[in-house]
Parts: sequence; C-alpha cells; structure tokens
Amino acid sequence: MRLPRRPRLLLPVAIAVVAIVAFFFLFSGVFTDYLWYESVDYTGVFSGVVVTQIVLFVLGTLLMVGIVGGNMLLAYRTRPMFGPGMFGGASGADRYRMALDPHRKMIFLVGMAILALFTGSSFAGQWKTWLEFVNATPFNENDALFGMDVSFFMFTLPFIRMVLNFLFTAVILSAVMATIVHYLYGGFRLQSPGLHASRAARVHLSVLLGIFVLLKAVAYWVDRYDLVFSERGFVHGASYTDVTAVLPAKTILAIIALICAALFFAGIVRPGGMLPGVAFGLLVLSAILIGGVYPALVQNFQVKPNEQAREKVYIQRNIEATRKAYGVNDAEVTNYAAQGDASKANVTADTSISGVRLLDPNLISETYAQKQRIRGFYDFHDPLDVDRYPDASGNMRDTVVAVRELTGPPPEQNNWINRHLVYTHGYGFVAAPGNEVDSEGLPNFTAKDMPVTGPLAERTGLKESRIYFGESPTAPPYVIVGGDGKRNQELDHPGSGNTGQQDTTYAGKGGVPVGSFFNRMLYAAKYSEINLLLSGDINEKSKILYERDPAQRVAKVAPFLSLDNNAYPAIVDGRVVWIIDAYTTSNSYPYSTSKSLEEMTRDTATDPRLAVQQPRDKINYMRNSVKAVVDAYDGTVRLYAWDEKDPILQTWRKAFPGVLKPKAEMSQQLLQHVRYPEALFKVQRDVLSRYHITDPNAFYGGQDFWNVPDDPSSDERNVKQPPYYLSVKMPGAAAPSFSLTTTFVPRRGPNLAAFMAVDATPGENYGKLRILRMPSNTTIPGPGQVQNNFRNKFSGELNLLNIGGAKVRYGNLLTLPFADGLVYVEPVYVETAPGPGQEPYPILRRVLVGYGDKFGFAGTLEEALKQVFGEGTQMPAQPGEDKPETPQEGTEQPPPATTELAKAIDEAQSAYDAAQAALAKNPPDWQAYGEAQKRLDAALKKLEGTAPTGGPAPGATPTPTGSPSPSPTASPTASPTVTATPSPTSS
Repeated sequence: MRLPRRPRLLLPVAIAVVAIVAFFFLFSGVFTDYLWYESVDYTGVFSGVVVTQIVLFVLGTLLMVGIVGGNMLLAYRTRPMFGPGMFGGASGADRYRMALDPHRKMIFLVGMAILALFTGSSFAGQWKTWLEFVNATPFNENDALFGMDVSFFMFTLPFIRMVLNFLFTAVILSAVMATIVHYLYGGFRLQSPGLHASRAARVHLSVLLGIFVLLKAVAYWVDRYDLVFSERGFVHGASYTDVTAVLPAKTILAIIALICAALFFAGIVRPGGMLPGVAFGLLVLSAILIGGVYPALVQNFQVKPNEQAREKVYIQRNIEATRKAYGVNDAEVTNYAAQGDASKANVTADTSISGVRLLDPNLISETYAQKQRIRGFYDFHDPLDVDRYPDASGNMRDTVVAVRELTGPPPEQNNWINRHLVYTHGYGFVAAPGNEVDSEGLPNFTAKDMPVTGPLAERTGLKESRIYFGESPTAPPYVIVGGDGKRNQELDHPGSGNTGQQDTTYAGKGGVPVGSFFNRMLYAAKYSEINLLLSGDINEKSKILYERDPAQRVAKVAPFLSLDNNAYPAIVDGRVVWIIDAYTTSNSYPYSTSKSLEEMTRDTATDPRLAVQQPRDKINYMRNSVKAVVDAYDGTVRLYAWDEKDPILQTWRKAFPGVLKPKAEMSQQLLQHVRYPEALFKVQRDVLSRYHITDPNAFYGGQDFWNVPDDPSSDERNVKQPPYYLSVKMPGAAAPSFSLTTTFVPRRGPNLAAFMAVDATPGENYGKLRILRMPSNTTIPGPGQVQNNFRNKFSGELNLLNIGGAKVRYGNLLTLPFADGLVYVEPVYVETAPGPGQEPYPILRRVLVGYGDKFGFAGTLEEALKQVFGEGTQMPAQPGEDKPETPQEGTEQPPPATTELAKAIDEAQSAYDAAQAALAKNPPDWQAYGEAQKRLDAALKKLEGTAPTGGPAPGATPTPTGSPSPSPTASPTASPTVTATPSPTSS
C-alpha cells in the first residue's frame, strides 16, 4: 500500500530539519571556539589544529575509501560471467545476494560513509604525530644501538607506526570485504570436495594477502627500532637478549616475510593452494621458532645464569639515558656526615633556621577562610600556595598566599541572574609570612581585607585585585560582564562596615562580545540557556567570560603541552596573575625507564592529575619547557619558552610560530615569582631514588636504593611525604635560598638516607639538584622516627592540647641542614571542636624541634631551639619585620577569647608539669601533687568558657590520658608568636 503524498513528504522534511538543527549545534560549538581563540589572540593555534585535522581527515578518508571501496568494486566487476551457477548447485549465498542486490548502491554508499567517518576521525586525531614528524628538530644525540639521532625515535618512528597501522587496517578490511563480494556473486564456493574459486577471485585475494605479508616484512624491519624501548631485560631498553637474539631474528623474519610475499604473488600465475599454503606455514613457523623460541633460549640459558655480567653494558646505557631524559644527569651527590650532638653544634655560625616556614599551606586554608573569607560566598583554594615577597628591608621572605575566589551566590539567591550576571568574580589577595604568627597563633596577614590593605599590598603596588579567572570548582562556568556604563551590576565587594555592597562593571579586554543577536544565539545553543537570548540586562557592550580556570585556558592555547594542575597566584606589575608550569613529555626516549606520571607525583599534598594532553600516562622524558601566565582580571594568556633548548619545544615552536614568547621578555617582577615546579621535582626524586647510583654493578645489586618516606603527619598509610618549599642554606652556600626539598629513606629501614633540595629561584643555580647522602655506617632518624619521638616524648603536653574535644593537627615536618647536622621542625596546630556558629580551624600553638637525640617543644621556635641547643641560643635580629596592623573598621577580628584560651592552656600545662614532678620524687610528694591537681582542675574549668573560639568545647573537663613521662622541657610560653624572619636571600 502506498503512503499518502503528505506523509511521504513529511519524512524528508523532518530529516532535513533534524540535519539543520544538528549542523547548527555543531557549528555553534566550532564557531564559539573560534571566537574564544580570537578573544585571547591565539587564532593561529585554532586554525593550525583545525586545518591539520581537516587535511588528515580528508586524506585518511580518501585513502581508506579508495582502497577498501576500490577493492569491493574490483571484486564486483570481476564476478563470474555465468553468475553463481558456474560451480553448479545452489548456495547459501544466493538468498543473501537476492536480498541485497537491489539496494547494493545504497548499502555501498552508506557503508563507505560510515567507514569514512570513523577512519577520518581516527586519522585526524593523530594531528600531533603528524606535526611532530613534519617539524622534527634534531636532538644532536645518537642512540647507543643504531647510532641514529634521538629525534628519529621521538618523532619519525611514531609516524611510521601510524602509517603502518593505517595500511594494515586498509588491507585487512579490503581482503574481508572483497571476500564477501566474491562469495555473494559466485567468485568462490565452499563445497565438497573443497574450495572452488574463479581465477579473478584467486588472483585478487592472492594480491591482497601478498601485500599484507609485504607490510609484515616492513613491520618486522621497523620492529628492530622498537627494541630500544624493550622491557625484556633487567632494565628498560634493549637487553643482551634483544641485541644478540631478537635483533637478528627480526632481520631474518623480515627477509622470510619478503619470500612469503613473493610466494603469495606467485599464486597469481600458478593455480592451486600449494604456494600460499607453503608461504603461510613458513611465516608462522619462522615467527614461532626464530621470533619466540630462539630469544627465550638465549634468555634462559645464557642470560639468567650470568645476568649481571651479560646486562652490565645495557644497564649502563639505561642509567645514562634515564638520567638525561629526566634532567637529573647533573645532580650533585655529596657525602654529608651529619653530626647529631646538639652540644657540639655551632648555632651562632648558622642563622638559616631563622627563616623556616611554620605556616603549613596544606592546613591553614581553613584558617584563612575563617579570618579572611569576609562573606560566605567567597573561599580560598585548598591547599594554599608558597611564594616569596620582600619585607620592609627588601629581604625575600617565604609567604603563604591565596586569592579570595567566588564560589557562587548564596543558596537563597541562586538564580540565573545572580549566578551569571551579578556574582561574577572574586576579590582580593591574601598573604602572610610563613615564619610568623600573631599573638593569637593566627597568620600575621600582610595583605588582607576588601579592598586589599597591608604592607605587602603597598610594596608590590597592587592596583587590580578582582579575580574573574580562578581555580574555584564551584564557580559558574560562564559569566556575562561589562555593559554600556549606565549602571554597575556586578557585585564587587561588601561595602564599608560590612553593610551594603560596592558594585562594578568589568572593563577588561578579555571576553567574547555578546551584544549581537547572532552571538547570543550561538552561546544560547552552546549552554542550552534561553535566558542568554531573552535577558534585557545583556546589551551591545556585554561580554561573556568562560574557560575561566587558568589551567584550562592554557590547555586550550597550548594543546601540545602537559600542564601542572597547581597554578599559583602572584602580584606582578600591580596585577594578580596565575603562574602555571607546563611540560613537554614523551614516552619515546631510547633506553630511558618508562613510568606512570600519576604514580610518580602522587602524595598527600597534591592532586596527582596533570592536565596531560598526550593520551598516555607513562612517560620516559620530561622537561619544564614553558612558564604560562594568566591574568586573573582579563584572562590574558602569555606563554614563555623557559627551556628554549628542548628539541620537543623547538618542534612545536615550528608548528605554531609566534605562540611562545622568548624567556627574555619576562619582566623582573615575574621572574621573582617563578619557582621550580613540584610535579617535575616529584618525578625527579622518584627517578633519583634509584638512579643516584651510576655504577651498573651497584645498580644491579640495588642495596643502596632509596624510598620517599611516608608522610608522618598524615593518617593515611603508604602515601608519600610531599616536597616542601622553604628557604634552605645548603652546606657551603653563602646564604639561604628559596628551595624545594625532600628526604629519602632506605628501601628497608626508617633511618634517613639522604636529603635533596633544588634551587627554586631563577638565577645561576636555578634547577641545581643537590643531594646530601648520609653515612651508611651511622644511624640518623628519618621523618617517621622523628615523628614517633615527638609524640612519645611530649605525649603529656600533646594530650593536654587535645582536651575538651579539641584536635591536635601536625603541620609539615620540615627537614633542613643546620649546624653541620639536620634539624627537624614541625608546627603543632590546635583545631577546636565545632560550636554554635563556629567552624573549627587550626591555630598554631606549639613548635617541635629535633636535632639528633635532643628535642624541644615550646610556644615559639626560639624557645624550642633553646631547649635543644641551650639557653644561649639567640635568634638573629630581624630588620624590617612586618608587624601586625591595627585592625581597620569593617574587618573581621580575632575573637578575644583566643588570648584567654592561650593563658588557660598554659596554666593547665604548668599544673600538669607540677603534678608529674611531684609524682617523680621518691617518695612522691602527695601534698604538692594535690595542690597541682587543684590548679589543674581550676585551669580546666577556665577552659570551658573559652572552648568555642580556640580551645575545648563547653562543659568538657577531661584529664590527660596515658602515663607520660615527666616533661623534660620548660613550661610552654604563653605567647605562641613565632616572630623570626628569614635572613636576606637572593631573589
């Protein structure tokens, strides 16, 4: 029955409408991408990637469709003249042919379209491989096995593999589809007494099989070069078996494959299946015997009984290549006979301890939030960041920094207008010196409040502190900003006295104009939001800001780089900018050890996920080649070529000329805030835990391999201790330098094996890795042992801090060379139990210090050092120290009860110490013990009233638990202030 005319017309109309709508959404996605690239002045990247993808898509499509479709047409045109009946009898293929034959053109076209779509998309996805191949830059280094430039393995070999995979796929698909066509149209039949094939089908399939085997011969030859990435031996790279057995085997197999290909081609002129059968059998048998059995025999009977001697040369190659690929070949290892006798330490000759950072950026985000959040819709990124800024005398100080980012409007006001047009940005830069707190144990902020005030803000000349681009995961994905100037609509910051609000209008150059109806329609489609079309608050001057995470912006601008996820804010030339480290990585460096990037960078402090652009997690080459800068106000992205000698970076600079600026264009203020990246340092410390050994025999024994210790301050197990930024004076250095530090312990045992630091300050020694190796015949406690010693020795004092529901939290356990030994410094925070209207946050209460077998526990770093090194220990004078400011009207103040809490804790501590001293007498002085208990009870009752703001919860009157030994230290001081500032350092 035929359909009425109208329904028959509706179907193509509906299909056309669906196609138009789908095309519009596709177009809106592509064109808004172009508008975004245009807004950041990187259209060259967009056009370069898109044009390359289009060319590869078309090329891959034409080749695949031409090869597969051509073979199908050839099979159809060479079908038997007499049709399916030429071999006699009916066939099961007849009914399939009769069903498909009337629609064969449509089926063919649809099939080719699907094949073209998948092939073109896959080929276009290889645009990085293509661009690296055509823009390859020589390394001017030859591999040890073939004597070829490393660039061949990095850039050319991946391209050859890509081409071979494409051709293998095309030939296999052609053979399968040609076989189906020949079968359907009678080219051959599967019937007794065997296979019957027409000459055309036999010739056609013989040619395709011959080409396949010919490609296999090429693949065998190319496989020889892959041996430099072999994992067969003791280490990565070609091993003894690979060089003496697999390499010649691959060459022989390539020759045999050529012979077999010739036999398949001979089947064209000689009918029968004998020659193809011989070729197939020879190929399989040689692959098993020569490619599999022979190397296994060499490995088991020659290598395993003498592995150390056989593999020595190849272990040496692996050591040299791995150290070079990860940039640790110049690491300096020094034997450091760290002495542990505090009485022999010349403390006055080494003042580097004065600048040690006590504020732990992984803990005090909550404290920053409580004291500087100002409003509930602002927050700080966790963890905070460590940078360096000059004090009043111009000396650089380790500083814990953050920006006040917007999380979104309050829940009760969470509508589309507030979310995207009013609450558009964060505000303010917050900073505090890392080595001091105020009288309440809180950070001594040198940049704070809204608008930003403080000595650091004044010295840096901060002019623009609005944060339109930041890391907040809860910020809206896009905001509409700017306007015609008739009224300010965007919330800027709370008004004076915390009442009302100040509004503003965005005036930056960043963003995509959405004044036109066409652009508004595109973005309405992109975000599926009709309000973008209907809102009367959007005018001809409005702009849309999206891709607001700094790392995401850099990832779009430089899709060929891997990005560190730890962007950090800095004040540069009067503006807040985000600085992001970018890496060139590869897994194709000959002989270098390949490892998981996530595994090497995982620890307690940092999310290990990098914004890795390459579709792989394993790497064996890494360079910090680019420093990226994103303006927090207008989103401007600038990329600076940091490691300009890196051949991978040079390759990408050829592919995208003008995208990367030379390092010489970086301003002096920007250079002050550039630092050595954590992710690269973590990778390098993982490598150096084994590859500090350069002798192949010692490497094979592995007795001196190290581990990164577990984080002793974390409750999680088997999680590495993170590296720490702090100012360190290495032995022989004239002054402390801003460094990134870590420690190592032996593979078995908790003792300290080595200390490593890298100079993180741009300059002559930037990136210099220095390792202090501890003597193997002495016992120096590692971080875990030191943490246990702290807890055991001061368990009574620590239990006292835990009273009333309060929680002791340990800060970063810092290790640094000091006075010809190693000193451990750990801040101790007290986090109160939550109360009505009060969120818990950590307050610095005590400082732990360890040196050898001496330990100190006090309210200040100076007092703790005196307990370790003696009463004569003096902290150096601190010129230009920033003092806490008088609070301004309208800012949040520390609660007065915090001071009372400190006094109450100290009174309880004193009473507890007196009670323990009375018990320690022989016989015990019970009268003194009773009086001390009364004072302790009074102190605990006093704590009840101060619990909500910094101490125990109301109503709690517990007594210290356990049976600790009497404290060997002086009573903790009432003031937890750590007022030491660093000695002058080079910027």
